[in-house]
Amino acid sequence: MKFLKTLAVITLFLFNCTVFSQNRVLDSLLNQLDKASTDKQKAELLNAVSSEYVENNPELMMQYAQKALKLSKQKNFRKDEGEAWFNLGNANIMLSRYTEALKSFTNAQDIFEQLLPEAADKKDEIKANLAKTYGSIGIVCSEQNNYAGSLEYYFKALKLYKEAKQQEIVLRLYNNIGIVYKAQKEYDKALEYFNKALAIQKEIGDSSSAITITNIGNIYLLENKPEQALASFQEALAIFNEHENKRGLGELYNAMGQYYEKTGKYVRAEENYYKGLNVFEDVSEKYGASASLAYLGDLYAKQGNDTKALEYLGKSSVYAEEIGVLEQVKSSEKSISELYEKKGDYKQALIHYKKFEKAKDSINNAENIKNMVREEMNYEMERKAEMQKAEADKKQAIYNEEVKRHNQQMFFVVLFILLLFGIAFLVSNRRQLKKTLTLQKELAEYEQKALHLQMNPHFVFNCLGSISSFIVQNGTDSAIKYLSKFSKLMRLTLEYSKESLIPIDSEIEGLRNYLELEQLRFNNLFEFTITKDPDIEDDMAIPPLLLQPFVENAILHGLVPKKEKGVIKVDFALDGEKLICTVTDNGIGFTKSKEMKVNSVTVHKSMALEITRKRLEVIQAFTSKTSKVEIEDMMTSEGQSGGTRIVLNLPIQYATN
Repeated sequence: MKFLKTLAVITLFLFNCTVFSQNRVLDSLLNQLDKASTDKQKAELLNAVSSEYVENNPELMMQYAQKALKLSKQKNFRKDEGEAWFNLGNANIMLSRYTEALKSFTNAQDIFEQLLPEAADKKDEIKANLAKTYGSIGIVCSEQNNYAGSLEYYFKALKLYKEAKQQEIVLRLYNNIGIVYKAQKEYDKALEYFNKALAIQKEIGDSSSAITITNIGNIYLLENKPEQALASFQEALAIFNEHENKRGLGELYNAMGQYYEKTGKYVRAEENYYKGLNVFEDVSEKYGASASLAYLGDLYAKQGNDTKALEYLGKSSVYAEEIGVLEQVKSSEKSISELYEKKGDYKQALIHYKKFEKAKDSINNAENIKNMVREEMNYEMERKAEMQKAEADKKQAIYNEEVKRHNQQMFFVVLFILLLFGIAFLVSNRRQLKKTLTLQKELAEYEQKALHLQMNPHFVFNCLGSISSFIVQNGTDSAIKYLSKFSKLMRLTLEYSKESLIPIDSEIEGLRNYLELEQLRFNNLFEFTITKDPDIEDDMAIPPLLLQPFVENAILHGLVPKKEKGVIKVDFALDGEKLICTVTDNGIGFTKSKEMKVNSVTVHKSMALEITRKRLEVIQAFTSKTSKVEIEDMMTSEGQSGGTRIVLNLPIQYATN
């Protein structure tokens, strides 16, 4: 755990100076401190001196940080005060005072967060300090197994370092995040962040990529993906051969040994554990050597070689005890006790079981202390968060109230101005609008009447043609009878011409007179029926002579060419908000009729239908409701033409309109 703690500090802040160069820098800073002429210079130099002691003298680091803090508070040097709190936090980490470290870091966090929006000229510097503070809080949380808190602050630091494009620190944060996820056994996420770190390392040519690749291989091994694990280990080995890193190489050999042991290749496993042991002993690294010895001892025990197993596990326990790695002591002593019990040497088994229990109790006590510290830290973090939230809520409430008051004032001012303009606009526009609407209505009515008057000459022309034919074919007496009916029809037509709309019953009367005339003319060539839906009210109305052109076409172009007894049906019905007018005949059909028409007839029909279509457009524009006509051929069951159906869809209108 001690190694992990030091590694985390080095990882985030890149302290890699030699002792010689550090002493030289420290001497220079102390000399400048003696000559400092202003309080601002003193505060900055006290913080700089404090930072130089981070690796080897936490007590002196704390002393200089406290001096910097005192001076900064007196003179209100906010940035220097934040840096002093940050240095106090690092000193407390080195002294394992995690609760105090957290308090110091959160004080630094508060100051830097407050300064960030204000510091226009030193924004990058403040942001860098805040990022380091977030990272340090992440370390404190990680040390106490508060993984949620650790990730929260690592990600905050990561965001700022990404914005600053500090790739080397970003990749180290990715590795730290991966380690946290690995500790939580969230292997997929751990792998994701190790790979992100590796991508940056390859991009910038960082030789420490072999360590990241080893971590990736270990994840694959934990996920039972041995082939992918081996590929990663081999890639890492190639990099270690090119860029020497004894400790990293030793860890890799141990990892490869675990791979071979897991896949049942015990000889290869033994070789790699020995390689790891030799590397660690070469650099006097008892932490790694203890692990290699334990791996060998367990491997020999698995193979039934109890003598060698006891030898290597014993050495592992001794090394681990010397450096205070109680987890390894506990593991090794438990295995030793079980081996002696297996051999029947209960005395030795008991001796080593007691060592196992002692280590276990020490670990439990340490864990209990850690839990207490973690609870205290959590309380501090929650208390701090509540205070920050209360302060933020208070500021937000004041701001909201000011915004609300300002908005209300602006609203009433704008409303008053709009009200004045609105009144003026309404007064001037009301008359114009009324005049415009009246003109639009009158225009629609006059257009409807003009179209209707345009229809009358066409209708009279057709009737006069019929009378002429009738006189020639039927004689004077019959012609007089025909003229009588014609005069009655003309009188009705003239009456209708005065109106834009007439009752449906009046339209039916006009249609009946016209059809009777045509029956006389064509010697009862056809019969007709006119029906009306009983739900149609008396004052429901349509434009006059709207259906007459379609009835005329049904006779002239549908029934006359057929030269057989024909039938015309006219029907008025309701469909919801629609008036449906249908004209059907059993003539030759619409399609065939078009093929047979002569030019003169075509002109007449086109004129009548064109006028009717324009009348429907006016109705639609005036009522804002759909008005349309549909013409279709009717077919018999044998597939022959059975006549024509014309359907007019009209909006319901009333004569009182």
